[in-house]
Amino acid sequence: MTEASSLPSSHPLLDGRTAQSAVVLAYQGVRPQTRPIWMMRQAGRSLPEYRALREGTAMLDSCLRPDMAAEITLQPVRRHHVDAAIYFSDIVIPLKLAGVDVDIVAGVGPVMGAPVRSLSDVLALPDLDPDSLQPITEAIGIIIGELGTTPLIGFAGAPFTLASYLVEGRPSREYLHTKALMRDDPSTWHALLAWTATITGEFLRAQAIAGASALQLFDSWAGALTLDEYLEFAAPHSRAVMDAVSDLPVARVHFGTRTEHLLVAMRDVGATVMGVDQLTTLERANELLGGTTPLQGNIDPELLTADWPELQAHVRAVLKSGLAAPAHVVNLGHGVPPGTDPDVLTRMVELVHEEG
Repeated sequence: MTEASSLPSSHPLLDGRTAQSAVVLAYQGVRPQTRPIWMMRQAGRSLPEYRALREGTAMLDSCLRPDMAAEITLQPVRRHHVDAAIYFSDIVIPLKLAGVDVDIVAGVGPVMGAPVRSLSDVLALPDLDPDSLQPITEAIGIIIGELGTTPLIGFAGAPFTLASYLVEGRPSREYLHTKALMRDDPSTWHALLAWTATITGEFLRAQAIAGASALQLFDSWAGALTLDEYLEFAAPHSRAVMDAVSDLPVARVHFGTRTEHLLVAMRDVGATVMGVDQLTTLERANELLGGTTPLQGNIDPELLTADWPELQAHVRAVLKSGLAAPAHVVNLGHGVPPGTDPDVLTRMVELVHEEG
């Protein structure tokens, strides 16, 4: 690995732009004067300006057009005044960049041209050409040029979740093919996850070097695993991703849904911050993690459509709960639902800034 100084001197963490930002400080375990907030899926379908910009452009194409990806990333920062931008991409973009046949099908989600279920399928997967990352680094250059002191968070999907998409061929609720491959052909399973870990590490590292001030690894489907399954079949490969960026001075946030039973194991693969979904209180998460790990979360996305007094009370409860942790970045327990009123999001950000 290269040294941390391999970040360019113009990087926002090194030239002073984001090093003292509220999100970066909180990720380091320092409580800033104002509690910071950003939201997963804050850039996207809830914003009319996003829908207008995306009209006529396929989802994956919008992620790979640097000007469009940059504009979409910046839209919620301008509108809501959140404390961080999250890079606009999709969990399957590294697969697409590597040459895997994948598309986003409306009403379904990511769909593979053909599932990957045998060793020959795995061995046929292509390496990620570093040149293919150029649209990503170009977009991040545009973004950080506009953000000023607001940090950008890079993101990627964890190996287990990416591999599950590859094996199932499309989103699944039961993960039948995934668990069958884990159980019946573990050597092929581990070969597949080693491949996904490699491309994910390269994808995240490129984002950090290009200007991201923190990174978040999403293991969206990990909650389907028992602790023993996670430790055997997923954790070693998530650790490989974290190792690929561990020499860089950026926070490493790890997040999954329905993962209370996995929080410690997910932290121990190399995360420095743990995201918490709405099913686990921040007090409980802090207790499980030994009181030493900064937390992120965990406003219930379903309450974004509730009456304001109910949402207001819930946000205040989350702020109080977050006091248990060494530091706390306010977020949702999952992503912004597409039908959310953006004015509610803006009002919620103002509430956090006023009371946090």
